[in-house]
Amino acid sequence: MKLHLPSFYTLVFAQVFLFFFINLQWLQANASSGKATDQLALLKIKQGMISDPHGIFRSWNDSLHFCNWTGITCGRRHQRVTSLVLEGQNLFGSISPYIGNLSFLMLINLQNNSLTGEIPQEVGNLFRLQEFLVNNNSLHGTIPLKLTECSQLKTIDFRRNNIAGKIPAELGSLTKLEIFAFRNNNLTGEIPPSLGNLSSLTVFSASFNDLEGNIPNEMGRLTNLNIFTIAANRISGIIPPSFFNITSLTLLSALGSQLSGSLPDNVGLVDPTSSKEHRF
Repeated sequence: MKLHLPSFYTLVFAQVFLFFFINLQWLQANASSGKATDQLALLKIKQGMISDPHGIFRSWNDSLHFCNWTGITCGRRHQRVTSLVLEGQNLFGSISPYIGNLSFLMLINLQNNSLTGEIPQEVGNLFRLQEFLVNNNSLHGTIPLKLTECSQLKTIDFRRNNIAGKIPAELGSLTKLEIFAFRNNNLTGEIPPSLGNLSSLTVFSASFNDLEGNIPNEMGRLTNLNIFTIAANRISGIIPPSFFNITSLTLLSALGSQLSGSLPDNVGLVDPTSSKEHRF
């Protein structure tokens, strides 16, 4: 009796098929797990809100897929949350640490609400995050050091809160950062020289804080800088000569600080209460 053994190519094909089948099963299970993680994170964010006067969280329930919840946008491919936009809804509450589990998140827009509490360190898990907008709230605590792990960040807008403490020197690693806006907070200490590494920065806004010391000469390396506002602080010393290298600089607001020295001809010195500076 002759045995018909499978050919070499048949065995290879079977192994390849089995490999792809197992990986497909793993990917599907992983995607399903990721979606469940996103939904749980969003429900925890909802839980952290004490008051929702406009009822935007009514849609946040099992009758709808979470990608269809108010303020949520998901990516088409993975159906994972990519943006959280709850701007101007008069929300009162705090930002849940579970926000750090929305690993596909690229935009957080919670501006113009009444949020309190601290910004959770868990935001450092959001390695895809590009815009973080929480201006016009009542947040306190310090700038989360873990924020430096969000290497894709382009905009940090924490204006008009109660953020205190020093500007972390580690923020100088965010080389894609374009807007650094911290006007009207309670920041102390000096401007770290490491911020001169923010080669993409166009706006540095830190008026109405309690910053001190000199403007680091390293800030003159910011060749894309358009706006530099440090009015109503305790900044002293001279305007660094390196600022003459920033041909893109058009607006500098430093009234209320103890600075001396001249300005480049292309730079306008404005009052910190002017509408021009008030944008940042």
